[in-house]
Amino acid sequence: MLREATRDHGLATNEEMRVEVYAEGAASTDPGSVNSRTRLDGLNLNWREKDLPERQRTRHVHRLHPYLGKFIPQLVEVFLRKYFKPGQVVFDPFSGSGTTLVQAKELGVDSVGCDISAFNVLLTRAKTRKYSVDRVKREILDILDLSYTYGNPDSIQSELALLPKHANIISDCDSDYLRAWYAPQALGELLIYRGLIPNYEEQDILKVILSRSARSARLTTHFDLDFPKRPQIDPYYCYKHSRNCQPTTTAHKFLRRYSLDTIRRIEQYAAVSTDAAVKVIHGDSREVNPGPVDGVITSPPYVGLIDYHEQHRYAYELLGIEDLGKHEIGAARKGASRRAQREYQQLLTEVFTNCLQYMAKGGRLIVIAGDRHSLYPDIAKACGVKVENVIKRHVNRRTGRRSGEFYESIFVWRKR
Repeated sequence: MLREATRDHGLATNEEMRVEVYAEGAASTDPGSVNSRTRLDGLNLNWREKDLPERQRTRHVHRLHPYLGKFIPQLVEVFLRKYFKPGQVVFDPFSGSGTTLVQAKELGVDSVGCDISAFNVLLTRAKTRKYSVDRVKREILDILDLSYTYGNPDSIQSELALLPKHANIISDCDSDYLRAWYAPQALGELLIYRGLIPNYEEQDILKVILSRSARSARLTTHFDLDFPKRPQIDPYYCYKHSRNCQPTTTAHKFLRRYSLDTIRRIEQYAAVSTDAAVKVIHGDSREVNPGPVDGVITSPPYVGLIDYHEQHRYAYELLGIEDLGKHEIGAARKGASRRAQREYQQLLTEVFTNCLQYMAKGGRLIVIAGDRHSLYPDIAKACGVKVENVIKRHVNRRTGRRSGEFYESIFVWRKR
């Protein structure tokens, strides 16, 4: 284990703030072994693929829908076990895809999340809802069957459908985005499924299945589903499959695949989750009132890296939900200039200052961030928190077209 003490940044003495850097050969921490007595300098969070395989990082509902920029649940588990007890309340002001809230519910800790993105709120509510597993399974399979029946031109029953045929559905669609990014058959199948959703009780989870299917059914290359730049109309050489591929023209195969996967994930989560309370708020985390909380665990957007609304553009267009992308903090479209960095610092200071007023003295804020521009020391100073520790974590497990390695910082702050 290698340990470095940083210079005093005007925030705290070196006795109050330490930076922990761990040797690659040190034994990795088992999140389940952590408790309130575990020392921070005994943690090694540099999990490699063999230490923490993908199936564990994406277990049960954590991979209910693709989401860029999420942190892994094992990080949340470590700090929930270290600083929170069942019955206490953790707050995540940037709840994103709901990782903190999902993990808190698994461990019996009450949670509150806030996000500016309406889709993120929908996704988190769908993940953390306490379902009647039999009912949600029945509804998922029923709408899947009906959407196929109504969308299949060879089906006799399709003539009895209460929904209009593909041609009418598509002509009535007023979204230029949907018309451009989907083949006619795929768009018709998605719109039929959407039209059936109001007939069911568990509408949020059905909307998530629809959105996940729409992501895969776009006219784009198989290797660029995250941020495709333009519709792919013609055949292309696929770097993912090392062969020539055709653009996707149907959506039903994805609706089926993700319906079955969603049922499996809900069943898995139902077996491990508790009755801990979960509240998800759609709003501005600089102003939201989460009620009394015992601490914060969050991973804010990195400055100038991702446009969070834009990565789910298909969902906003299909579901007709409110787009507040102009209020995103650290959005990629704003860049990472010095001006953008100063704005980012100011906005995060407002967020954490708001959090602090709902926390008791001694409560902790655990903030996971890629701080390549060294912005967080000044944020901590502006918030007036005590910096207890800064842990450097080596991330070296990424695969695919975003493979690589980097360091992220885990800031452990305490309300004075």
